[in-house]
Amino acid sequence: MLIGFVSDEYYAALADVLVELRPAGGAPVVLRSAPSGTIYADVPAGPCEAVLSHPGFGAKRSHFVADAARPRQFRLLSDRLLGYAWPKWCRAGDEVEFRVHAVEPYKLGLWRYGLQKTFVRNVGWYDNHGPRAVMQTVPDGFFVETGVRWDAGSGRIHRQVIAAPEASGLYYFHARGESGAFCSFPLVVAPRTPSAPIAVLASTNTWNAYNPFGGRSNYVLASKMLDAPIVNSKSDLPRYNLAEYGEWQAQSFEPLSFDRPEPRNQVPERDECTDPIEGRMECALAPAEWRLLGWLEREGFAYDLYADEQLHSGVLDLDAYRVLVLSVHPEYWTEEMYWAVKRWVFERGGRLVYLGGNGINCKVELLPIGAMRCLNHWDPARESRFHTAVESEANLLGVVYSDPGAMTVAPYEVIDSTHWIFAGTGLRRGDRFGTKILHQRYGDGASGHETDKISASSPPQAKVLARGLNPDEGGAHLVCFDTPGGGAVFSAGSITYPTGLLCDEQLSRITGNCLRRFLAK
Repeated sequence: MLIGFVSDEYYAALADVLVELRPAGGAPVVLRSAPSGTIYADVPAGPCEAVLSHPGFGAKRSHFVADAARPRQFRLLSDRLLGYAWPKWCRAGDEVEFRVHAVEPYKLGLWRYGLQKTFVRNVGWYDNHGPRAVMQTVPDGFFVETGVRWDAGSGRIHRQVIAAPEASGLYYFHARGESGAFCSFPLVVAPRTPSAPIAVLASTNTWNAYNPFGGRSNYVLASKMLDAPIVNSKSDLPRYNLAEYGEWQAQSFEPLSFDRPEPRNQVPERDECTDPIEGRMECALAPAEWRLLGWLEREGFAYDLYADEQLHSGVLDLDAYRVLVLSVHPEYWTEEMYWAVKRWVFERGGRLVYLGGNGINCKVELLPIGAMRCLNHWDPARESRFHTAVESEANLLGVVYSDPGAMTVAPYEVIDSTHWIFAGTGLRRGDRFGTKILHQRYGDGASGHETDKISASSPPQAKVLARGLNPDEGGAHLVCFDTPGGGAVFSAGSITYPTGLLCDEQLSRITGNCLRRFLAK
C-alpha cells in the first residue's frame, strides 16, 4: 500500500528515512523510504501514527489517516540554525516575535544595519530544558501556502518577544549556537510618526516571491506543488521543462506565505556595508538594499524605512514625505500601491527616486492570511505582468523592463551631459560611469543584471540622459522628468545601480544631485 512520500523543507525527496508506522488496530511496521522518498507498507487503511528519523534532520511524530488514494506528504526539517521575525515588518515600539529553529542553545542579539552595523541590545540565551527543545518542525503537506507557524517560546514566562526599537531602519537579529553556528534574519522597522523627509521602501513582496523555503516560490513551482517530491530538478521541475516563462502560463497561482524563514536574506556575521555582496540571490534582496541605506547615511540623507505592505495599507503616509525611494528590485506590487504613488507624484507633487530594475513588473494580491498571490498572467500585448487594465508601469517610472541585457552588466554612457543631474561630475557626452559595484552576481557594471528602458507608454517628457552599454541594446535607460502636478521622477532602471553608490564616485554624485534637488523643490 502506498502510504506517502517524505521530503525535506525544499520538497527534495529523502531516501533511506527510517519510518515506524503504528496503525490503529494493527501491528507496528518499521521500514525505510525509497530513493524517490516513497513509503510503501502493508498496513490497514485508517488512523495511523508515523515516527520518522533521518541523520541531519529532526525526528518527528505524525498522526494521519493511511489511505492509498490520499498519500501523506511527510516533511522533515534539516538540522541548521534558522529564524525569522514575526511580523517581518512593524512600527517603532510594536511587539515582535523571534521564531528560531535550533538544535542547541543559542544566543540572540539585535543589530541595526546602516553605514555601520550597530549593536542595539543583547536579547538573551534560549533553550528550554528538554533535549533539542528549541528545535522546530515543518508541517506535513504543502505549507508554503499557509506558513510554518513556528512557536515563539511557550506560555507566559518564555514568550520570545521584544519591543521594536524607536529608530526606523533595517534591523537584523543575530543568532549564534553553542557550536558556533550563525544565522541572521531581517526586521523592517517603520517610524511611529514620520521623522525624515525621505521614505525608503523595502521590497518585502519581492523577498517573498523569491523565497523557495517549503518547495515553492514564484520561480519554482509557481502555480502549485507537484504530487511527488523532487528527485532531480532538471528532470522534475516545470521550470526546466516548459517554454520560456512557461510556469507563468498557468490559470491560477497558490499563495506564498510570509510566515517562513528567508535564508537568502541572511547577511554573514562579519560582512560590512562596504563589502562585496556574495550570493546569487542576495545581490537582489535585502543585503543589496542595505547598501543603499548605508550610502544614504554616509551622504547625510535622513530616511524612514517602510515595507511594501505598509504602503499598500496606508501606514506609509506619502504626503508626510518629500521623496519616496525604491531600490534594487521592487518587482512585486499591488495595484493599490501603484495608484497611491502615481496619484501622489502626478497630482500632489510627490518625488519618486527609482534606483532599481525590473520594478513594478508583476501584480500581487495581499491576502488576510499573511500571504500574497502572484498574478503572473502573461499577455504579449502588454508590457509586463503588472500592466493594469488602464496603463503600464512605464507611465509612472518612465521606463519598463524588457529582456535584452538581462543577466549582463555594463557601465552607463552619458547622452545629455548638460542636464543638472551631471553637475559636478565632470562627465561629458560619451563618458562612462558606474564602472564599480558591490554586486557580485555577474561582475562590475551599474547597468544590469535586469534593465528597464523607455517605451511607448513612457511620459513624453521622459528623456534618456544616459544608457547602459549592455549587449543587444539592452542597457538601462536613466531618465528624469517632471510631472504636471509639480512632482518629479528619477529612474535608474537597473538592479545593480544601488550597489555601486558606495564605491563609484560619479554614481554617488549623480544620485546625490537628484536627492538634493528633489528635497529642495
